[in-house]
Order: sequence, then structure tokens, then C-alpha cells
Amino acid sequence: MEELKPSPANSSPLTPLGFLDRAATVYGDCPSVIYNSTTYTWSQTHHRCLQLASSIKSLGIGRGQVVSVVAPNIPAMYELHFAVPMAGAVLNTINTRLDSRTVSVLLRHSESKLIFVDYQSRPLILESLSLFPPNSQRPLLVLITDDEDSPPSTVDFLCTYEDMVGRGDPEFKWIRPESEWNPMILNYTSGTTSSPKGVVHCHRGIFIVTVDSLIDWCVPKQPVYLWTLPMFHANGWSFPWGMAAVGGTNVCLRKFDARVIYEAIRVHRVTHMCGAPVVLNMLSNWPGTEPLRNPVQILTAGAPPPAAILLRTESRGFIVSHGYGLTETGGLVVSCAWKQKWNRLPATERARLKSRQGVRTVGMTEVDVLDPESGLSAKRDGSSLGEIVLRGGCIMLGYLKDPKGTSKSLTDDGWFFTGDVGVMHSDGYLEIKDRSKDVIISGGENLSSVEVESVLYTHPAVNEAAVVARPDDFWGETPCAFVSLKPERTEQPTEKEIMEYCRAKMPHYMVPKTVVFKEELPKTSTGKIQKFVLRETAKAMGSSQVSRM
Repeated sequence: MEELKPSPANSSPLTPLGFLDRAATVYGDCPSVIYNSTTYTWSQTHHRCLQLASSIKSLGIGRGQVVSVVAPNIPAMYELHFAVPMAGAVLNTINTRLDSRTVSVLLRHSESKLIFVDYQSRPLILESLSLFPPNSQRPLLVLITDDEDSPPSTVDFLCTYEDMVGRGDPEFKWIRPESEWNPMILNYTSGTTSSPKGVVHCHRGIFIVTVDSLIDWCVPKQPVYLWTLPMFHANGWSFPWGMAAVGGTNVCLRKFDARVIYEAIRVHRVTHMCGAPVVLNMLSNWPGTEPLRNPVQILTAGAPPPAAILLRTESRGFIVSHGYGLTETGGLVVSCAWKQKWNRLPATERARLKSRQGVRTVGMTEVDVLDPESGLSAKRDGSSLGEIVLRGGCIMLGYLKDPKGTSKSLTDDGWFFTGDVGVMHSDGYLEIKDRSKDVIISGGENLSSVEVESVLYTHPAVNEAAVVARPDDFWGETPCAFVSLKPERTEQPTEKEIMEYCRAKMPHYMVPKTVVFKEELPKTSTGKIQKFVLRETAKAMGSSQVSRM
């Protein structure tokens, strides 16, 4: 067999962009995107993306150059996930809630040549560009307007988004990658300021994670998908391309709350949606809603979801799937693969099992937890902590302009080091315990803030909880809990009562030594609680001066 070699016929570069061509053929007259009073078919979306790609190319945007987008979950944001790489460029979606200084840093670091700007983010981008050094080259600007509102001034902008679509060629031959390793996506990890971490993914990696995610979540043909997960967050975990692969209907929402979500589910007969645990918390705490008439599949990740929230969400009629991934993996690469025998367990035990991150998806090669001292696999006992490491085809190419950071994360022995701390259970299921920086070391004992938070969430009055380290002159650090309470409750617990509740359910060294009540905990735009903000607050409080007994 030695004479059999790769040939052009069997070596076409993998790319998820071809999913759109197929969708236009198979599902051409079926709805692709719904937004307010606008509905497009897959044939229309295909043509619009080709026209847009044609217009981007006509501006002189070259292969591999960066095109940025600052927009919420609207049709333009969806179309740009195809149109930008179809023009040969690299797509960079920017978090709409970042401040102007951070956005300015990201735009300069990426050397973005063109920015598509939603009209609501117009002031943000203009302020960001004003912070560029004098005489530096600035990107072109295209304004995304909204028919639901009167369009703002297009001064400082090349044209509007619809102008770009209208002037393009619907027969444009989109630019296929020369190699499947060509960069396709640039995403910045959250919290980047002076030292941006720009994650670069290639066509091959995005193809793999997209197909892998559809298989793992058992997504059927033509689902109705509600966009509650921001597309700027790791490209919506790959589902912009995934929905094209299965001919789904994308229901877009500019903004939402629990009422809007429940209404959209009812009107559009939604079958699937994704969201961080904060979305589950929002849905499960919405008052006066009867269980859903038809079950809705909801995929959650981004932070370990407390078992109490999973239990409440499923009682409303949602079927929750739980996974784990990072910006560096392009989507979810670990999932809590469900076993039929677990359905016979009590509800609380089912929720506890489902709160674990799980096992590698079929597209991943290997997942492990390494002991920090020996570098070997940690014991599979559910308690031996180690760093989670990954190996597989959808791991990033590396960090843009950061060879040192890339080599530190992607090691010579073939692992991607995540920075997350976890344990491996005896059944081979992974469970995250913390980010490495969130582990609290109190009196020499390592304790997981996530475990303490899970107990806090079982308290009937607790709405949100986050635990961080507070300095202590004797113990070094002690756990400090920040808690928001459910507003509908007439009797609210005291700090002492919260501590006593925890003391009855966990070892004493893990019990929060400080409880701070807040109306709402600070969060990122993707719903993650900003622990770095709370850590600074706890640090400013000084030593907790806990008794040495």
C-alpha cells in the first residue's frame, strides 16, 4: 500500500464554510434567520453572505487580514461568521460590553482592517479609535443599522451594512483556504487589557469542533435554535456554523431577559438554546411560569453549574446538558455524557452527577488531570486535585504575537494546559474544582471555592454566590462569600445563619469566615461572575482576623 498517497481529490482543506452552500441546496426555502419581523431563508442567507464577502474583498482586504465585528445577536452578526472568512479574511468578534480603552488595545493588537459596528456600539468604537496613536492607520468602518429604530448618522463610516450587501456579487466564488491550517478566527479571551491574549483558530479546528458539537449534543436536522449565548463569546460555541450544517432556524435576540426567552420559546417553538449558568438561574427563578409545553434542550457551560440550579431548571421543562470548553478550544470539548441508568436515581443525585463536566467528546483525543508536583495523572478518586490538560484537533493554533504564551500553554509533550483545576472520578468523569488562581489555601489546606458555592446555592434564599480568598494574618487566607438574595423572600438570612447553614454541610475549614450581601454580583457579558473584582474587594477588607481555634 506504500504507493497510495494523498491526492487533490481526497485532500480538500476542511472548512465549515461549505455548510452554507449545502444548506442553500437542501434547505433553500426553509427559514434560516428570524429577527423581529424579518425572516430569511437559507437561500437568501447564502446569497447575502456571498454578496457581503464580495464587497469585503473589493475593499482590498487581503487573505489573512483581520475584520472585526462589534454587534449583538442580530442577523448581521450571524452572516458575518460566514462572509468574513469567505472573503479570505480572519473574523474577530469583539465583546460589546468592553470599555473603549480595552477595545482600542484589541483593535491595534489585531491590526484590524475593517470593523462592522452595530449602531448601539457606534460611540464605543469612535471613542476607541480616538485613543489610537497619532498618525496611525485606522480601520475602515461599516455601520449596522436596525429597521426597528431610526438609523443614526453615518458620518465617519464608509457605508451601511445593507449597502455592503446590496453592492456585492451573489455569484461570488468564495475564497477557499489554501490549507486547512490557514487562520480563520481570532478571539480575545475575557479580561484582556494591556496584554491581550488573541486566540487564533484555523479552518480545520473550527470544522472539527462544529461537527463534534452537533454529534455530542445529538442535534437533529432543522432544530429551532434561540440565540441567548452571545455569538461574540467563542463564536457561540461553534453553533453559527453548526446551524447551517443541520438547516436549523436561528432565532436572534438583540437583548433578552427571562420573560423574552419564555415568549420566544412559545412563539417560535424553540427546541435548542445555549447559555451560561446565569441564564439557567434566570429561567429557574422567573415567577409564575408553568412548565414548558414541549421540552427545550439547553446546553450550559462557562462555569460549573450548581446542582441546585440544574434541578430547578429541569423542573421547568428544560433538558439540561452540561459541557466544558475554553476560547482556546473553539467550543465544548468535554461533556457530561448521560447514562440511562442514572435516570433511575433520585432527582438530587441526578443533578449532582450532571453538574460534573464529564468525559471527552468524540472529536477530542485525550483529556487528563495532571498532578502539579509529579506531572503524572492524578489519582482517579474524585479528590486529588490537578491541572486539566487537553489534546485534540480543535485546540488553537496559538496566541497572536505571543510565542512565549503559546509555548507555555502548548507544551512539547503534546498537551494544552488549561489553567483549570479539577479531579477525575473513578468512573473516568472529570469535574472542575476551580481556576488555579481561585483555589483558596487556608492553613495549608487547599479548598475549592466551587464546592463552597455549590452548598451556598442550595440555601433557599440564595440567588447568586461567589467565594474568593480573603487575607488572614494567621491562616494566610480564609473563604469569603459574596451572596445576592432572592428578592421575593420576606425573611432574609443573616451572615451568621449563612455560616451555620454551611457548617452543617461541609468541613469547618471550608465554611466562609465572611459573608457579604450584595444586591447583584458583578458579571462579564457572558454571565460569568467576575471573581477578580470580588478578590480585590476582599483584599481591600484586610485580614479576616478569624479565631485560631
